[in-house]
Parts: sequence; C-alpha cells; structure tokens
Amino acid sequence: MLQRQDYLHRKLSNLENQFPNIKLATSRFSTIWGGASLLSMLLASMKDILALGWQWDFVINLSESDFPIKSLESLEQFLSANKGLNFVKSHGREVQRFIKKQGLDKTFVECETHMWRTGERKLPKGVIIDGGSDWIALSPQLVAYVVGEHDELLDGLDIIFQHTLLPAESFFHTVLRNSRFCNTYVDNNLHVTNWKRKLGCKCQYKHVVDWCGCSPNDFRPEDWPRIQNTQDRQLFFARKFEPIINQEIINRVEEYIGFKDHYLIDNLEAYWQSIYNIEDLTSSTDDTLLTHAESITRHNAKILFLEGCQVVPQEIIEISLYNHADVYKGNLILHKAIIHNEIEVTVETWYKPKKYLDWNYDNSFTENIKIFRVSSEYDQKETTFRNYANILGPLSEPVLLYQFSPIADKKTENFTIMWVDPAGVTADVNGIHVDENNLTNFIKPNFKAPLLPGVWKVGLFEQNNLIVSTKFLITPLEYFSGKELSYQEASIVHGGSQSSYKKYSVRQNNFIPNEEESSLLQKKTSTNVKRIRQDLREWVDGLTSNFYNVLGSCVTQSSNMKGTLKCGNHKFDICESTQWSSLSPDPKGFIGRLNKESGRLHRI
Repeated sequence: MLQRQDYLHRKLSNLENQFPNIKLATSRFSTIWGGASLLSMLLASMKDILALGWQWDFVINLSESDFPIKSLESLEQFLSANKGLNFVKSHGREVQRFIKKQGLDKTFVECETHMWRTGERKLPKGVIIDGGSDWIALSPQLVAYVVGEHDELLDGLDIIFQHTLLPAESFFHTVLRNSRFCNTYVDNNLHVTNWKRKLGCKCQYKHVVDWCGCSPNDFRPEDWPRIQNTQDRQLFFARKFEPIINQEIINRVEEYIGFKDHYLIDNLEAYWQSIYNIEDLTSSTDDTLLTHAESITRHNAKILFLEGCQVVPQEIIEISLYNHADVYKGNLILHKAIIHNEIEVTVETWYKPKKYLDWNYDNSFTENIKIFRVSSEYDQKETTFRNYANILGPLSEPVLLYQFSPIADKKTENFTIMWVDPAGVTADVNGIHVDENNLTNFIKPNFKAPLLPGVWKVGLFEQNNLIVSTKFLITPLEYFSGKELSYQEASIVHGGSQSSYKKYSVRQNNFIPNEEESSLLQKKTSTNVKRIRQDLREWVDGLTSNFYNVLGSCVTQSSNMKGTLKCGNHKFDICESTQWSSLSPDPKGFIGRLNKESGRLHRI
C-alpha cells in the first residue's frame, strides 16, 4: 500500500479487521513510475505472504485499475490446472532492442521520488536478460526462492536491479530464464491492456524519471470489442479502468462476467471520489483546497441566511468529486456547522464551477472551437483535467486545453494565445498552429510561481482579432503550510511574479486594459497583497462567489436537529436519502456480506 494513500489504507484496514483472509502488507512504500521501489514493494509483500503460513497456489499482483473480465470460477479452474507454472509476459522482440528501449544498459538511482539516470553500464555476460510486463502470476516455489536465502544468481541480480529502470518488468523474467525454474516459464501475464500508443507514449513521466515512458489508457465503451476478443483466450484481467473517467464500461464488464444484481443497485450510475479527508496525513497542508472549501461553505451560509437560517461553518471533514452517468456534476463538501448558535450539525454542500467563455461571433473560426478551458493536473493520456473544479492557487501550474473541430479545406491555421494577469499585464504569449492532425492540444504558460491572485484572462486570436476568451481564478491563500497566513507570507505568496514576465509588444485591443484601466488594476493589486485574516477572507469570498454556484445542501442523520429539519424558512434534506450526497447508498462499492455456502461476497 502506497504511503501517500492514507484514505485507501484506512478503508482497507477496516476490511482486514472484518475478514480473516484479507491482510495488508506490513510495510508501505512510496513507489513511483519506473522506480526501483516498486520491485522492493513486491518482494516485501511476498515475504509477508510466506510469513502468514497460508496454503496458496499463486501470487497475482493487481492494481486498483485492474478488473476481472472472466468469472472467478473460470480463473480458479485455469489456475488449478496449471499449478507450479509461472506466468510472465515477454517483450516479444529482439533482446538487444529490448535492452536499449527499456534502458537496461543505463544505471538509474531512485532518490527523492525521482529516478535519476547516472550513466551507461554493461550487463553481465552469461545471463539471459528478459522482460516485458510487470503483471505476474507466480508459483509458491518461485516466490520462496526469490525472497529466501540468496544464491550467486540472486545476489548478482539484486545489485543490478537496485539501479534499474522499471525493474519489476524484468526481474522475475530474468530469474526464471537463468534458474532451475526455466521450464515453468509461461509467456502470458493473464492481462489484456488497453494500449493506445499515440496517447499513452507522450513522455508524461518526465517529472519522475529521466526516461520517456508509456502507460495504457483507461477502457471506455468504444473499447468494448477489445474485451470481447478475449473470450476464447487465457486472459482473465483487463486494465486500466477508472470510474472517474468511465463508470459505464465497469458496469458493462460486471454484467459480462455474470453479475446479475444491477437492477437492485441504487445509484448505479453515480460515482463519488474523495479528494480530501481530515484524517489524511497531508490534509493540513493542502492550503489551496482548504481555503477554497471554507469559502464555499461561507458562501452557502450566506445563501441560507437569506432564508432565515443562521449557519456558522466549522471544520471541513471531507471533499468529494461527484459524477453521474459519467458526467461531472460538481464537488461535495462535508463539514461541521452550528445552527442558530446552539445546534451542532454535519452539513454537505454541493457546488459546481461556472463556465466562462466569451465568443466573438463576428469571427468565422468561432464555430470551430469545441473546448477552451484552463485548469491544472492535465492528463495527456486521457485528455482530461484531473482538477475537475478548476481549484487553482498561487503555487498551481495552470494549463490551457483547446480543441478545434476540423477546419474547412484542411488548412493549417496559425493562432495566438494571450495570458493577462489580474493587474492587466500580459504574462505570456504563445503561438499555435492547428491542422487536421493537431485539433486537440494543451499549453503550459511560461510564467513562474507564485501567480498573482485574482481573475486571469486567456484569449485566442487570429492575427489581432479575438476569437474566444475565458477567465480563471487564482484563489488567494488563507493558509500557508496549514497555518493562517501572516502579513510577511502574504506579501510573498500573493505578490505574484511579474518581474519574471517577458516583455511583449502587443497591439492595443479590447482584451488588454488601456493605460487608465491598468493603473487602477495595479493599485487594486497592490492593496490586495496586504490583506490578511478577515479582510483576506472577504477578498477570497468575493472571488469564489463569482466562479462557483452552490447547488444544494443536506444534513446527516446523526445531526441533532431536535426532531425537525427546518431552519428558518429552509428545510434540509437528509444526506443519506439525497441522491447526490456522498452519504447516499452506493452498494456497488460495498464489500461486506459473506455467503457462507458459496464463500462469495454479496453487496446487496
């Protein structure tokens, strides 16, 4: 279990207490893509399994993104007929080419969550190097060998693979090829993987590894034939699946492998994903998210006050994303509150970002713009932002995503992107070209953090003619490292980085403020930098209310409302029976009831 995943570890710990055949690994690792720590994690987990003294036939590693594509009975039947064999998937290409492509002839060192390439190396002679996929199904005999008392082969391989990129993709293959287990090697990892190389091989892991790596895509409904084609093959798992990307395909696979309870499941098309929890070790340092969430709860309190309901928001408990039918519906904030200065309740507030697009319908290219949006955490592979609610702070790294529909005559067109900060200063200018092969792309601006808090603008121009513009919010921080922002910290964090901007010669247009407007914006910016405490909160709230709509709120059943859900003229709904609430029943994600006759788990 990753050290960073506090939320998931807590939930799985509950299952460990509930079921005797579920055990969590005794050690947790902060693994990174391609890192040596992934192999260390696998070997440590195998030691834990052997220490349990259980009778078992295979170790199969699965990620949270894997899903079965055949029934459990089919898998058990297949494995029972193949005891003693070891399933690993080979690269299927010429060995020397694989070594070069995989970087096995390079020395890497994992340090500070990064794989650093330190130089060239020569692999030992007389050892058959093999590799491919890091998804494996290994026999007890092989597992006992690799984690037991080492011989000369394992001692040597340990040294090599401590400094190897993607070691889990080669270690077990190489052990099998060069040991007494060579005759147990089966070239099959039991998986079908959704490779889309044009999307998944964009060097997206450069920030964690000095190498250009690939990653498979999430399955979506249009990939269904790829799953169907595994029907007559010895493949039992598929990857990747993410309900935040697509829940429909998961529901479809469940029916395909024999689940017959969908008609009984409430909220079958709903999905909630926690992005903040007060119990997480990192929760107190998520300054942007906490500042943003507290501002939303104050905004909701003002709305309720208009209905005669006096609510004072208290601490934030959890923040969740909410999807329905694979459409993002907003965020949910679960928080404590005091009603009418006496009743403590737990409230969940539902809200969603507003959309800001300003079109110039006099420009013929306007009809070609499908997406023009700024957020952060852009996933090139899935062509989506992971920051669904566009929550950005001074230390965020904004990204512009744009998408065109095909342009007439298949011409290449050149456009200009202009970024303007809250003081009216041009922060960056980017040139882009669009053709039929490059209709969707993204831009990371070149200005540095900290970003000036306030309302930013981005415009798309054809020569000097504005086509479309949007605006995005950089939220000022109420907290810094989990503590209330001081005056000295505010001057640094909210001071912006205008000195790092390049000087641009931009022709005057309505998108850029004139000299008088610029002077007023600069004075306003200078005043805002000095704001702290209540003055700062009022600034934050004024900005937040312009960029987000509150859609509703509910109270939990445990709230002490003294027999009534009325608060002034407002009547609260109970969260547990409110469809959008994260506390609404979600049986598809429930693990609990055991059928003692079949040994299977039931969720209904």
